[in-house]
Amino acid sequence: MLLQLSHVTFGYEGVPTVEDASLALQEGERYGFVGANGEGKTTVLRLMLGELTPDAGEVFRKGGLRVGYLPQSGGFDSDSDVYGAMREVFREDEELIERLKEAQSALEKASPAELSALSQRIDGLERRIAARDSYHFDVKIATVLGGMGFGGVYTQKVATMSGGERTKLKLCRLLLEEPDLLVLDEPTNHLDTQTLFWLEEYLTSFRGALLIVSHDRYFLDRLTSKTLELEHKKLTLYRGNYTKYKVLKAERYKELLRAYEKQQEEIAKLKDFVDRHIVRATSAKSALSRVNKLERMEVLERPLPPPEPPRFRFTAEERPYERVLEAPSFDLSAGGKSLLKGASFTLLRGDRCALVGENGTGKSTLLKFFLSGSAAVRVGKYVKAAFYDQENADLDPEERVLDAFWGRCPRLTQTDARSLLARAGLGAEDIDKKVKELSGGMRAKLGLAALETANANLLVLDEPTNHLDLPARESLEEALRAYDGTLLFVSHDRRFIESLATKVYAIEDGQLTLFAGGYREFLAHKREEKEAKEAPPAPKRTESFRSREERAADARRRVRTKEIETRLEEIEGEEEALNLLLAECAADYKKVREISEKLAALRSESDALYAEYETLI
Repeated sequence: MLLQLSHVTFGYEGVPTVEDASLALQEGERYGFVGANGEGKTTVLRLMLGELTPDAGEVFRKGGLRVGYLPQSGGFDSDSDVYGAMREVFREDEELIERLKEAQSALEKASPAELSALSQRIDGLERRIAARDSYHFDVKIATVLGGMGFGGVYTQKVATMSGGERTKLKLCRLLLEEPDLLVLDEPTNHLDTQTLFWLEEYLTSFRGALLIVSHDRYFLDRLTSKTLELEHKKLTLYRGNYTKYKVLKAERYKELLRAYEKQQEEIAKLKDFVDRHIVRATSAKSALSRVNKLERMEVLERPLPPPEPPRFRFTAEERPYERVLEAPSFDLSAGGKSLLKGASFTLLRGDRCALVGENGTGKSTLLKFFLSGSAAVRVGKYVKAAFYDQENADLDPEERVLDAFWGRCPRLTQTDARSLLARAGLGAEDIDKKVKELSGGMRAKLGLAALETANANLLVLDEPTNHLDLPARESLEEALRAYDGTLLFVSHDRRFIESLATKVYAIEDGQLTLFAGGYREFLAHKREEKEAKEAPPAPKRTESFRSREERAADARRRVRTKEIETRLEEIEGEEEALNLLLAECAADYKKVREISEKLAALRSESDALYAEYETLI
């Protein structure tokens, strides 16, 4: 055991954040930590790390426990350059290597009487160096810095870097330190897709325990095997990754509710018997025994239902012509920097188009360009577009929330406006605040609620899931799947893209490239490209020199590759149908559970097929 919470309670100003929490983190285990925005996950992390003292209960830590903690904000500070800052981690390794060199040098000049002691010292140093793998620290540094996107900036001073870059450098340090417990609070916030994939691969072989707070469902599903949930001030541990946790949570609630209702029925029967028989001489003894049973009974509390997630509903008033948006040839630049040259873009009615690319390639700039009224962009007839800005810059921070929303849709009555805001998760205690007083998640919900009122047939969304917790993201996905209009969006949430996209445009190396099909097809294509670049050149050999066995194996490989591609297409269709069915029967727990299990099985099959596919192509 690395760390244990025993009946821990903690709150601010007398209001509890977590109550009677007990938990044991085990060596080598991988935990996801989930809960709604503002529920108190970061507070629990700080209790575990000893930064806060519990109001009640205790926190136990293993002696000598080495913990690495990456907070959401607060980057790495150093007066050194990037490489020097990482090299500091291996100061002991460098000292061991230097001491070994000194001992080996002394061995050459040692007297016979000194040889035995020096040999033992050298042997001990060599063992320690081998155990720590000290000779390869340069390779470790290069691997981590390269994977995290710092391959070409070894000599840049840390102090000159942005906050996001210094947060990434903090993560680099933690990976190199290899702590017993690595605690990551939203580690994917500052990572582009390529770096995110690298980090996932690296953490799969991390030898310590992991505790991850993240809104990235792919990240959680791939890296965690247990899920810790903070809800209604209670800490609950589920065995399974995020997808499995959702099924187990629904089952647990149903079981607790069943037990509560069964006990309530028993209590009602006991009380009824007592009421009818307590005054009768012949049955008073039986009535008293039931009174005693009632007094000894540990009465169960009615389980609290999961908090209701926000609900959204997007509608389109008119149906546009087939070509919604078209830019046959255009250049794009920003701040004097050329982003695209000779690009072309077409968006058809009903498309759900994801725009992807690494950070800084101009995705947000491109979205705004399409809506700018430029002569290079042709907007189809009857197209009504609405834009969601990830920063919600069009909301006046000094305005009252209700007024900011109502100003977008003055035709609504105040009752209707309040109802729409409440459905989006903004209650009575929120709508009289100023916009600037809202959290990032609440501002996002306000922006999305305002977007609902536009009744647009083209939604252009720039990072709509930013700041949203997991239930809110899933609710937004559900609403957009049901939307009968056209979508063009940018997102770092891979599950969100996979769930919605029917076509993908990618910005790479100053080019805008269309990939027909969904996000899985796009990722498969990128894997093929990467493997083709990394693969050694095949030896030149004519077909006539290939053996019969080799030709047969090649034929079997082609057949199997085609089978996998066909099955992956079938899985995508089955998942789409199940997601639609899930939205239709959300109130039927039994069906929801069955569908969720089928979706989890399809995802597992898909992952296995992709793994096999990579060995064939």
